[in-house]
Amino acid sequence: MSSWFEERRADRAADAEEKRKTRAFDAKLARDERREEKKERREEKAQRRRDRAARRQARAARREKTLTPGNVYRKGTLALVAASALASLPAQIMHFVTISVMLLPLPFALEGAAWVMNAGVAYADERKLPAWVRWLLRALALSAAGFAAWINYDYGRHIAPSVGYGLAAVTLLGPLFFEVRQWVLTLTADATDPRKRADEKARAKHDKKRRKDHKTVADVADRLVSAAPFGKLTFEDAWTQAWAIVHGAGQPGMTPKLHAYAVRSATALAAAQEPAPVDPKTIRRRILDHLRRPSHTPSQPLRYVLPTPTSAALGAAKKPQVVTDLPPTSKADAEKPKKTGRRQPPPHRRSKGDALPFHPLAKTQAADTARKHTAVNGHH
Repeated sequence: MSSWFEERRADRAADAEEKRKTRAFDAKLARDERREEKKERREEKAQRRRDRAARRQARAARREKTLTPGNVYRKGTLALVAASALASLPAQIMHFVTISVMLLPLPFALEGAAWVMNAGVAYADERKLPAWVRWLLRALALSAAGFAAWINYDYGRHIAPSVGYGLAAVTLLGPLFFEVRQWVLTLTADATDPRKRADEKARAKHDKKRRKDHKTVADVADRLVSAAPFGKLTFEDAWTQAWAIVHGAGQPGMTPKLHAYAVRSATALAAAQEPAPVDPKTIRRRILDHLRRPSHTPSQPLRYVLPTPTSAALGAAKKPQVVTDLPPTSKADAEKPKKTGRRQPPPHRRSKGDALPFHPLAKTQAADTARKHTAVNGHH
């Protein structure tokens, strides 16, 4: 019996332990679920805060982009223009309606003409049309606006002079503000890329000068471009072909006269760079020329520059025309043993005509030196 009771107690204890473990597991699971829910709620709140911050930043960026000075100026000018048109229309309508109801569309036509012409000026600036087109559109816009201002002044002066002046000023200020706006936008576009603007001006100046200096080539190039299919021949290629046709040179800028000039210059340079022949005969001839004609001697002393790789020594010329009295050029020639088996030529003896006579200037200089230095002649 005791064993049965012990088994029952053990079973009840085991059941209690199992229930405790189950309750602990359920409590832990509930805690984990609550923790996950809190974490998710925190993440959702953080995400909502981030979204609100992103939306605020986007709105600030849009405001910053929208409220830039350029946008404010452009849109503010358009608002002033619209206010000017709305202020000037009622007086015109009242003026024309009092005359006839059929003239009711006329005020809208006047205001519309002024604003359409101003828009035409903006379009001409955008398309880089000639200046006379812009000034024509400005004149038409000013005419329409001036007529509308005169009508408003005539209608308002019957009420009060200030009313007439105010209506006329409002009528004219709208087109004036729009014209100033377009002028500022044009200057801004030019200042945005000054390098491109300067390049366009330089290119236009170059084309104008090239056409002025080479009219014949320009005419032939235009004819080649017009004769070729559209877009097949560029003007630069046509200019190269036209230059070859007119002047016969493949390189633009070169003419037969310039080619001849280049050939003469190259020939003169080659002749100047060719080394002058320096040999004993040439040196002797030059010295004799200077001694015989001292009046032709240059003021600066002459310099005889010998070439570095000499083919033969001055004293060892192959076939000298005159026997030289200079010593041998090297010791090897002086110490060379004489051959005994051959008869040596007789020593050279000076004879009349071997040496050149002294120049009169040299004789005068020698006599003057002898008078000043008597030791030269052996006297003291």
